[in-house]
Amino acid sequence: MKAFEMRLPASLEEAIALLPTAEGDESSRLVAGGQDLLTELKHHLVEPERLVNLKSIPGLAGATWGSDGSLTLGVLTTLQDIYEDQRIVTTFPALAEAARSVASPQIRAVGTIGGNLNQRPRCWYYRAEEMVCLKKGGRECFSQFGRNKYNAILGAGPSWIVHPSDTAPALVALNASVEIVGPSGKRTSSMQDYFTLPSSGNVLRETTLAPNEVLTRITIPAPAMGSKSTYLKFKERSSYDFAVGAVALNLTLDGRKITAARIVLGAVAPTPWRVEEVEARLIGRDLNDETIELAREGALAGAAPLSENGYKVPLTKGLITRAFRAISRS
Repeated sequence: MKAFEMRLPASLEEAIALLPTAEGDESSRLVAGGQDLLTELKHHLVEPERLVNLKSIPGLAGATWGSDGSLTLGVLTTLQDIYEDQRIVTTFPALAEAARSVASPQIRAVGTIGGNLNQRPRCWYYRAEEMVCLKKGGRECFSQFGRNKYNAILGAGPSWIVHPSDTAPALVALNASVEIVGPSGKRTSSMQDYFTLPSSGNVLRETTLAPNEVLTRITIPAPAMGSKSTYLKFKERSSYDFAVGAVALNLTLDGRKITAARIVLGAVAPTPWRVEEVEARLIGRDLNDETIELAREGALAGAAPLSENGYKVPLTKGLITRAFRAISRS
């Protein structure tokens, strides 16, 4: 690990002033829980001269409930604090389930919601120090024709990474928005639009966050009457592991009739993958086996597996089925 300077800003303004302004300038990096960044430092994937620690800035942690039933989470709120909050468990079960599914108890105790949303790809080639892949400024994505068991089957190209976050699909399903602060002040974005595909123009990034911007808060609107949500994840090891397939489901029901739906897939695309065309086809239908089959088959209709990851298609279909049936029984 290369030596670096640690800065402890007292305010967001001070933190922003310490960040680089040019795209691709890695001289300063933000750190919160540090679970992902420290791994990158140890493997020499990034070698910043300075780390800017957000934990020295007051007011960036904790849950705040609005009078309308909305929830705002500070970016430094830990994953443990989220799934141990019984009001979150009751009101937004998909988020609580996603937070609880992350890594190990020790990591969840220090890992933050902001860090979980902004973690870098887990692809073998990206994580290998000696591999100069497309995500590290190289000329090709080695996974396209190489080892690709864990890579994307939807929305890929020119990079076949999958987004590793568990909380991101849940927050997209819950229609969350984010607050971002930069030199020009505050801006907001939907959680869905916060993430960016490799084909969007900058293959080196996974979010729309500029180098000198800071994600500060996540807000989830109050659930509609009859709203139910869940998050399901499949991983190879039952303990500490990343998802190889996941689904976040948020349905609004009037009796058995679906009046609103958000289906977001995880670990199968470079971003949390929302299937809006399928959602639209569910509106007005009863929640039954025929509707579940429509959702399951439609959500994976555009899948384009690589040589080693075709298993993700039936795996994800199974998770979708389980998610719908879980909500149907609740």
